[in-house]
Amino acid sequence: MTAPPNDRFIKFANCRLAIANQLVPCDIYFSSITGRIVDHQRFFFEQRPQTAIVHDLGGRIVAPGFIECQINGGYGFDFSLPTDKPNDYRDGVAKLNKELIKTGVTSYLPTVTSQGADVYPKTLPHLAAPGTRNPADGSESLGAHCEGPFINSEKNGIHKKEVLQLISSGVLDLESCYRAENLQPPVVKMVTLAPELDKTASVIQELVSRGIVVSIGHSNASYEQMCLAVRHGATMVTHLFNATTTPHHRSPGIFGVLGAQDDLVRPCYGIIADDIHVHPSFIKVAYQAHPEGAILVSDAMCMLGLPDGKYYWTNGDYIVKKGGKLTLQDTPTIAGSSVTLLECLNNFIKWTDASIASALRTVTETPAKMLGLYGVKGSLRPGADADFVVLSERKDVEGNVSLVVDEVWKFGVKVVGSGSIAKL
Repeated sequence: MTAPPNDRFIKFANCRLAIANQLVPCDIYFSSITGRIVDHQRFFFEQRPQTAIVHDLGGRIVAPGFIECQINGGYGFDFSLPTDKPNDYRDGVAKLNKELIKTGVTSYLPTVTSQGADVYPKTLPHLAAPGTRNPADGSESLGAHCEGPFINSEKNGIHKKEVLQLISSGVLDLESCYRAENLQPPVVKMVTLAPELDKTASVIQELVSRGIVVSIGHSNASYEQMCLAVRHGATMVTHLFNATTTPHHRSPGIFGVLGAQDDLVRPCYGIIADDIHVHPSFIKVAYQAHPEGAILVSDAMCMLGLPDGKYYWTNGDYIVKKGGKLTLQDTPTIAGSSVTLLECLNNFIKWTDASIASALRTVTETPAKMLGLYGVKGSLRPGADADFVVLSERKDVEGNVSLVVDEVWKFGVKVVGSGSIAKL
C-alpha cells in the first residue's frame, strides 16, 4: 500500500506501547491525514522513514484513547435533559466533548437515564456516532447508552419510579419509547435492562441482531435469570454491585456469573472505582474472578468539573455534590459520580494486582471488544484510529503509582498538550 504523496506521517519514538498485558518498547507510525495507525514494516519498505515527523516521548507510555461506556454528563451538561432549543442541546454536547477529551477519553457512550418517552426523541438523535472525523470536535460519541426505563423498580437507584416501564409487547415497547428509527446504531449502541421483566428473552435477541449491546443492570435477577440472559445474548453488566442483587453465598445473583464454570461465555462488567460506589476489596475480587471482562466506568454526572453544591438533575429531583460524593437530596442514596475515568483507573491500579498495562486494558481494549469495535478503537494495531493518550508515571510518598495524561491525540492530531495542533 503506497500512501498518497500528501500524506503526513508521524512517528512516536522512545516510548512504551500498552499492548495486551505489557508495556513494549517500540516505535509507532501513524498518519495525520488518514487519522489511522500505519504498519511500520510496510512503511519502512514502501516509504522513506526519514520523511516522518518524529516525536521523542522520553520513555513515556502510549495507550489507545480511553473509552468511557457510562457517563451521564459533565461540566454542567446532562444528556438526559433536553432543552427548548435543539441548538442549545447540540452546543452542550459539543462543549462536553471538548472538555472530556482533556481527561484522556477519546470515545464514549453518552448515557441517558430512565426518562419519560417524550425525552428520547429530543436527545438520542443528537447523541449518535458522528459521520465526520474532525479532531477539533474533541471526544467522539460511539452511540447512546439507554440506561432504562425498562428496569426493576426495586433497584431503581435514583431513577424515578414513575417513568419506569414494563415489557408487555416485546421490542415494540422499546421502539415506542426510544422511537424505532433511533433503536439501532449509530444512534443507540447499548441498552441496560432487567432480564427478570417479562418478554426480555426475545427483546435481548432482537437488540443484538440490530448491533445493539444488551447490558444487565438495575435488576433483581437471580443467578439463573442472569445466566439465561447471557445465553440469549447479553454481554455486559451495568455498574456491577450497584442497583443489583446483593451476592449471597448460596444465591450469588448477577455477580455469580463472573465465576460461571460451564460453557457460558462470561459477560463484561462495568465497575465504578471512585472509592464510594464499590469497596476496593470487591473490585479486586471481581477483577480476579474475571479480569478479561473488567471495564472501568466513571458514571459521571453533570456535576463533574463543578464546585460543591445542589444541582437540578431530572424529573424534579436535585443532587447534592460534596467532594467526590453525589447523593439524592434529603436521602442517603448515592447518585452517579463526579470523578474522571482517569481517577478511576488510578484507584484501580492502587487497589488490585493489575500491572499498568493490564489496568489500561479496562479502559481501552476490553470496552472496544465489548462494543464490537476492537481494531478500530482500543487498539494500537495498524489500521486502527490514531487515538492516543501519552502518559507519565508518578509515585506518591507511599510508593503508589498513578498515571498522568500529558498528551491526547485524536485521529492523528494532537489536541491536548503543549503545542497542540487542533484548537478545541
